[in-house]
Amino acid sequence: MRVLIVEDDPVLADVLVRILQREKHTVTHETNGLLADALLEKHQYELVILDMGLPDMEGGEILGRLRQRNDKVPVLILTARDRVEDRVQGLDRGADDYLIKPFDLLELEARIRALLRRGQSAVSAQLQVGDLSLDTIGHRAFLNGEPVELSARELSVLEILMLRVGRVVSKELLSEQMSALGDDMSINAIEVYVHRLRKKIEEGNVSVRTLRGLGYLLEKT
Repeated sequence: MRVLIVEDDPVLADVLVRILQREKHTVTHETNGLLADALLEKHQYELVILDMGLPDMEGGEILGRLRQRNDKVPVLILTARDRVEDRVQGLDRGADDYLIKPFDLLELEARIRALLRRGQSAVSAQLQVGDLSLDTIGHRAFLNGEPVELSARELSVLEILMLRVGRVVSKELLSEQMSALGDDMSINAIEVYVHRLRKKIEEGNVSVRTLRGLGYLLEKT
């Protein structure tokens, strides 16, 4: 799973990275709030561990912007701010859990596991856009209830687009997401698979638009 750590304390960040990598997660670490916000706009994660006191953009603002984009990724706040008002504000802004520094590492690991489980169960096995549906467990796509013959790669591209329906997905992001699934693909290959996918679903009331210089947009027509 992909985890983003936003923490400007290098010692604590190193501990967090080690814990998560030990559990075979793919970890990205950022110290700057503004850059972390940009990462969250472009990439999809299964968990965000977020410090509140950050340079350039406060953790609370990052969290608020994340939820305004309707991104439901689980967020664990780590902070030295121990007032009840701070905890309430963080939870009201959309945090899923709140841990005050200093904390016990065993408790931290337990909370991370709980949030990752919660995030997995929150993702529906059935994705739907217009008359197009995708069974993410059975790995089958349907148009108006009829099966659509898609290759494994086409199914993976479709799932990534459907998870971000109504949002532009760059070719670079598609390539990165496919690589995370264990299937390295070049930008040129992405273009080919999107072209094939578009032709196979064009009879439904959905479309994959190409936005020049930006990427692809899956939307209901």
